[in-house]
Amino acid sequence: MDKENQQLLLSDFDYYLPQNLIAQTPLLKRDESKLLVLNRENKTYEDKKFYDIIDILKPGDVLVRNNSKVIPARIYGYKEETHAHIELLLLKQLEGDVWECLIKGAKKVNEGTKLIFDENLLKGVIEKKFTEGLVHVKFIYNGIFNEILDKLGTMPLPPYIKEKLKDQSRYQTVYAKIDGSSAAPTAGLHFTDELLKKLKNKGVELLDVTLHVGLGTFRPVEENNVYEHKMHEEFYMMSDEVAKRLNLAKKEHRRIICVGTTSLRTLESVYKKYGCFKEDSGNTNIFIYPGIKVESIDGLITNFHLPKSTLIMLVSAFATKEFIFKAYQHAIENQYRFFSFGDAMIIL
Repeated sequence: MDKENQQLLLSDFDYYLPQNLIAQTPLLKRDESKLLVLNRENKTYEDKKFYDIIDILKPGDVLVRNNSKVIPARIYGYKEETHAHIELLLLKQLEGDVWECLIKGAKKVNEGTKLIFDENLLKGVIEKKFTEGLVHVKFIYNGIFNEILDKLGTMPLPPYIKEKLKDQSRYQTVYAKIDGSSAAPTAGLHFTDELLKKLKNKGVELLDVTLHVGLGTFRPVEENNVYEHKMHEEFYMMSDEVAKRLNLAKKEHRRIICVGTTSLRTLESVYKKYGCFKEDSGNTNIFIYPGIKVESIDGLITNFHLPKSTLIMLVSAFATKEFIFKAYQHAIENQYRFFSFGDAMIIL
């Protein structure tokens, strides 16, 4: 696509959302959230419940999930020199004990600044400082890093959630397995073990890929011209076994349905690279917006996304902007719950 002299305006992806529709807490039962079923071809939608997915998916369908697990990535500490408070959000492990992080109070820190999170357990040194509050921190600790994080860290809930989360496991999918995300792949939060078992028994194939959710997924778009936005890299992984099963599904014209935008970005990254599915791992900064064709999948389960976000651009690329915004309007009028703990849609 020739992006020279062209513009895709950020303001085109804005919409008004009443504050009371931003879900502050998860529903008591994961699969009782609402589900808006969208048909891309005839541009229709209907209201269902998430557990109705058992009737929507067919034997032979392939459901692809992101099995990344959220780490307690938000930690609080202070600067050794001045005792000024700081807050760190761990984004991704770079090598060894060096992590890319977002820091609050970044104007007041320099390379070489020493940080203390717990006098006995965890300290850190800022090795590099970048713009927009990004820093590289080398951690110094006694014991096992993940166990220390479990003790000192908190779940990195998005800023629009003001309520305290009583049960930390509710910001985690039931199939989360591999530590590494700084935010939950939220489309998967609607599934229960029981519902997944029913789908499996029906003949739906369940496959897992990994994409560790970081800044690429939740960083806001600042540029007025969407084409100028640069996605932040996130680590992904697809196994040989999963690649073979996906290729077979493609060959047999069975539907591949992704749970969440992160699963879709993983599949699309691999597919665009090789023209098929292949065992692969690395970092992706794939950015999907209207005008970019999604080739790897046939369906998408996703939540309702923030205005002007890269995620609303991605679903607009998959189902056209006009249709998505019409569906969002319907969801608002029908009191759907929005964002991380909100309701879901399936686009087929």
